[in-house]
Amino acid sequence: MIMAGSGAMITHAELDRRSNQMARALREAGLAVDDTVAVVAENRLEWAELIWATQRSGLCIAPIQRHLGADVLADVLTDSAVRAVITTSAHAGTVRAALDRLPKIPLRLCIGGAPGFDDYAVTLDRYSGTPVPGERLGSRMMFSSGTTGRPKGIRHSRPDLHPGEAPPHLGGYTDLFGFTADTVYLSPAPTYHTAPFRFVLAILQLGGTVVCQESFDAEGALAAIERYRVTHAQFVPTMLTRMLRLPAPVRVAADLSSLRVAITGAAPCPAELKHRIMEWWGPVLHELYGASESYGNCHIGPSDALERPGSVGRALVGRVHILDPDDSDGPDLPVGDVGQIWFEGTQSFRYHGDEAKNRAARNKRGWSTVGDLGRLDGDGFLYLVGRRDHVIISGGVNVHPQQAEDLLAGHPAVADVAVIGVPDDDLGQRVHALVVPAPGTVAGPELGEALLALARAGLPRPGCPRSIEFVRTLPRGENGKLYKRMLSQARC
Repeated sequence: MIMAGSGAMITHAELDRRSNQMARALREAGLAVDDTVAVVAENRLEWAELIWATQRSGLCIAPIQRHLGADVLADVLTDSAVRAVITTSAHAGTVRAALDRLPKIPLRLCIGGAPGFDDYAVTLDRYSGTPVPGERLGSRMMFSSGTTGRPKGIRHSRPDLHPGEAPPHLGGYTDLFGFTADTVYLSPAPTYHTAPFRFVLAILQLGGTVVCQESFDAEGALAAIERYRVTHAQFVPTMLTRMLRLPAPVRVAADLSSLRVAITGAAPCPAELKHRIMEWWGPVLHELYGASESYGNCHIGPSDALERPGSVGRALVGRVHILDPDDSDGPDLPVGDVGQIWFEGTQSFRYHGDEAKNRAARNKRGWSTVGDLGRLDGDGFLYLVGRRDHVIISGGVNVHPQQAEDLLAGHPAVADVAVIGVPDDDLGQRVHALVVPAPGTVAGPELGEALLALARAGLPRPGCPRSIEFVRTLPRGENGKLYKRMLSQARC
């Protein structure tokens, strides 16, 4: 693993030794198989050590969002029943305040050192680098992104295997994307998010190389691809947009000839954005649709993406069903109708400590959902339209904001956009667009009218924004997801 900015690195031999040292530290602190280890940290080399310390000792690793406040973090740690917490000096204050609200945690480590924590490096140096006795494969607890509330822990099952007997962590993705020991994978997103975490784990498992950006920087990502001859990379759509908006000389000068596969996901990727990236990079862009719950996944490759703009592809495992949002046990809706997305024949998951949410996530037939809405075409390709709790009811018509957001996002004067419903005396809710202007753009009535005209020309009338509001920023997570519950703050 290599840090793209500093050049700091850890070899596989060093990773083997240091992850064994960490596993021994966890065992001596009293942690047993299936106990949970929480990590609150920025991108850094120690992620590799912590992932593999847990994955070779039967423990459950819980990568937790690093921007949570102390009160919410305390709740998340309590709900997750953690037995060890590892953080860094950058986050030690918040983590310490959260831990003060909890019973005694057997192991509290800080990378870089901080009052109230044992020093990470000093602790590791006390232990042997040989494997712990009785190595077993570990598990993970990922967290929902919290776009509609507090993050919920999603615990995934632990196969009872020796780590060396484990199949490829990414299953079918391994062959689909051609991951091998020769892979050089660029990871620009926070490692605590599900996709970056899983891909980092998988590439290291295969013996490949992970190039990790400390934080995403558009020009730095291009430089890393060129310097390290990156073969595979993963970006959220906002990252792709920022790279496209780099000055033309910077884009033209970048040598991206080593890049065989670029993957986008976490948030819907507008068709126009995909098209422009592939004009630049060639036919290498793939999109994945899934969720932290791993309730199902879809994939669409470069050629299908150009032929079916807006689709996120077909199911890789199991089958997609579209059901009436108010009848989870009813029949499938006709082809083309919008409804709630359910997956049949995929792995089960549980929200830790939230039985009501567990019941809502499954129907009587054992199918799973996370509340996303979409439609299928006649060939089984899925098209997303938003989330059930984001629907706007305007004049008695259900409006799904995704289509308007994708259309407006393609305008060169728009840096970011969110479409919401606002109170309206006549319609109940009015479709309203919040727009972040692109740098150097004059945000005023003329641009607002141009965007409304674009919407009227490209959308059915009920889904057209009737008003535009320019804002400085929108509340997006580091994984590109839009926190619509926080949009009232963006309007202040």
